[in-house]
Amino acid sequence: MITLSSDFGSPYPAAMKGVILSRTDARLVDIAHDFPRQNVRAAAFWLREVLPWFPPAVHLVVVDPGVGTDRAALVIRAGDHALVGPDNGVLLPAARVLAGDRPISVFEVQIDDPASHTFHGRDVFAPAAARVHEVGVDAIESVDGLEAVDDVVEFQFAEPVIGTASATGEVLVVDGFGNAITNVPGAVLDDRYGRSIEVNGEAVPVERSYAHVGPGDRLVTVGSHGYVELAVNRGRGDESFDISAGDDLRLDW
Repeated sequence: MITLSSDFGSPYPAAMKGVILSRTDARLVDIAHDFPRQNVRAAAFWLREVLPWFPPAVHLVVVDPGVGTDRAALVIRAGDHALVGPDNGVLLPAARVLAGDRPISVFEVQIDDPASHTFHGRDVFAPAAARVHEVGVDAIESVDGLEAVDDVVEFQFAEPVIGTASATGEVLVVDGFGNAITNVPGAVLDDRYGRSIEVNGEAVPVERSYAHVGPGDRLVTVGSHGYVELAVNRGRGDESFDISAGDDLRLDW
């Protein structure tokens, strides 16, 4: 299969699908096309969390604020998977997880006078994804127009600082429910359930799920991604905690 992810909304993904289906009979699966616009970090986070649940596939990713510039186009082999997208770091967190303990191989796509300098998703990345699907992940080296490279734009999520009774970190993303997902590992809440923790100086209950507090009440919990998140039962945690993606936070217990 080929998965597709972008910040395009509609109808631009349909053009990418048309290009792919004109070249291969791959099964196409949409991950999301409503990633925050031009937000490489948010897309990188969600791809890291979602793509490892897939069987081997080619993953086409277009969150590309640098389209039309001299940024490179990449194909990355990561274990049994391949990722195709811009060289802006968006592919790397997912690639590291998909590769496991195997090395990652990176190839640059030769860009030959695309039909549009503003739609490389259709003109560059979709054809590359189709070619990789046709030859197979193990034979990426045989794809015409690819060159092995070592120097790519790096991307790493910030690391939290964990103490004996506190942690400092940041909000990585806010999901569609308003849950503020932090980079603090959920293990810091072990033995705290049913008690309280201070979030930026305010006491908030720690619970295993949203419904353990009343509607409209705040809580600190561990999301399915394994990180501490700030939430409100049937409400928006980002608004209640007055916090956004990229903001710093401190937890004390």
